[in-house]
Amino acid sequence: MVPQKSSVWTFYLCLDWSLAAIRSAMMTTSDAFDNTLNPITDLGDDNHPASPFVFAAGHINPNKALDTGLIYDVNAQDYVNVLCGLKYTNQQIQIITKSASNNCSNTSLDLNYPSFVAFFNAKGSNSNFKSVREFHRTVTNVGEGQSTYVASVTLIKEIKVGVTPENWCSKTRMRSKVSS
Repeated sequence: MVPQKSSVWTFYLCLDWSLAAIRSAMMTTSDAFDNTLNPITDLGDDNHPASPFVFAAGHINPNKALDTGLIYDVNAQDYVNVLCGLKYTNQQIQIITKSASNNCSNTSLDLNYPSFVAFFNAKGSNSNFKSVREFHRTVTNVGEGQSTYVASVTLIKEIKVGVTPENWCSKTRMRSKVSS
């Protein structure tokens, strides 16, 4: 682990945050630019600008990570729900969780994570077929005092995106949550 990442993890562990909350803080404050302030490039593609599938969350920015505003948190059951949604067998889930008691009554492929992927038009499907993918996220304000957050979406051609609520005002720290 790089020193910056270790420092951020140590800081948050002292706050008694979950590992998922720590990862969220680092992901949502990372940069898509390198140390020369140019877009991160893909070495496997002649150093052309990389896609998020290549650079993931980006380069960790320790200063921003230590002053995050919103986090996405998950618990062990959330991961079990995804494994169940992926049709893992009970035996496979037990190997992963090291637990004999796993509850698959609420299967889901939607993990409360700072990112998501929507697949459209599988091979051989009708390219004119319209489909809807809905994702739900719950964020927790960990910033100081009252904060107002406004949703921002980078649009992709031919894809309509909506966010509800479009803005949110949090009056308290660590107790304010919003789900959409």
